Amino acid sequence: MPAVPSEPALHPEVAALLRRDRDGLVAAVAQQHDTGEVLMVAWMDEEALRRTLTTGRATYWSRSRQEYWTKGETSGHRQWVREVRLDCDGDALLLLVDQEGPACHTGERSCFHRPLPVTSGTAAREAGA
Repeated sequence: MPAVPSEPALHPEVAALLRRDRDGLVAAVAQQHDTGEVLMVAWMDEEALRRTLTTGRATYWSRSRQEYWTKGETSGHRQWVREVRLDCDGDALLLLVDQEGPACHTGERSCFHRPLPVTSGTAAREAGA
């Protein structure tokens, strides 16, 4: 994990609500605020959440690079945060954002652009299978 930041920490009452994984992270789902489109999933620790809440720009923790990254910092495809919600278990965050350009590093609008076939269950029943 990164070094302790020099700025004030995440508010203790907010930090107490988070249920982190063994690496101190929570999943963060970015969703377009006006359409409900799910854009991407990334990871946040307390510092990434603090930066997001104080700057209004989505900041995440990269597990592969072991560093913070602010969405759009290099690509220009920024996420302006309108609201952050915590799920009922405290282990996932929902960021309602205004996405500039594509959210996915592949150039797709959403990282969820690859549908998989569903051959049983509700979807199959509705399709008449």
